[in-house]
Amino acid sequence: MRAAPLPVRDGLGPDRIRMPAEAVATTIVGYLRAAYPEEDWAARLAAGELVDEHGRAVTEDSRYQPTRFVYFYREPAPEVPVPFPVEVLHREDGLVVADKPHFLATIPRGAHIRESVVVRLRRELELPDLVPVHRLDRMTAGVLLCTTDPQRRRPYQQLFEQQRVRKVYEAVAGYRPELEFPRVVRSRIVKRHGELTAEQFLDGEPNAETRIELLERRGERARYRLHPRTGRTHQLRLHLAALGIPIVGDNFYPRFERRRADDFTEPLRLLARSLEFTDPISGVARWFVSDRVLQW
Repeated sequence: MRAAPLPVRDGLGPDRIRMPAEAVATTIVGYLRAAYPEEDWAARLAAGELVDEHGRAVTEDSRYQPTRFVYFYREPAPEVPVPFPVEVLHREDGLVVADKPHFLATIPRGAHIRESVVVRLRRELELPDLVPVHRLDRMTAGVLLCTTDPQRRRPYQQLFEQQRVRKVYEAVAGYRPELEFPRVVRSRIVKRHGELTAEQFLDGEPNAETRIELLERRGERARYRLHPRTGRTHQLRLHLAALGIPIVGDNFYPRFERRRADDFTEPLRLLARSLEFTDPISGVARWFVSDRVLQW
């Protein structure tokens, strides 16, 4: 993908719009005003902050370029601040390892833009090229690996794609005395685009596998160590829910319950405790461990 011609500003990269081939327009600005009348294009023109994909400033007379992109900065909608900090476990050699809190998104997306690990750390650490090489759900806390050098990013992404990272999670969930541990759960998980929850099928070819160990019990709850061999969306949440011991604080499984954006009282008790791998560039053994403690 072509690099954006405008730099990251205040932790955010520019937005872009593709000019469709079928549009009837003479100039770029004419098309934008007709298609997006709610935007203040005059102010962006005056500031020189509307550019084509080569970084050239768009003017009132710039001719329409079908199938090409224009770039500009867009101010995101106001968000409810997440009142928990991102801790940094490691910062060197082009890597930043974050200890993500519950409720904070990994990447800017949808309703969570500024309130994301990426935007926060870009601003706080002054690292405009910081990006994660994997993701954690917004409600999941724990270890998140990021790179700060685009030239070094791909080898770390491949570690996760090729399942060469040992990931260990912890969860506080229900307890059923008839369940024996350790045990391995396998299922087929399907996440359809645009749907909030995933579906789990016990029949069919499994595409998700988790080893589960019981660490300790307190009454009707217990703490578990989870070793996911695969990384399907909501895999750990679904596997524990399928055993009849859903994770405490899970408002997705076994049934979805919508929560207010400013409700931080009931975190999902799921923690990415550690990541372990051999560094693909230096060959050094890496092991990063979260300092967070799950609430019972």
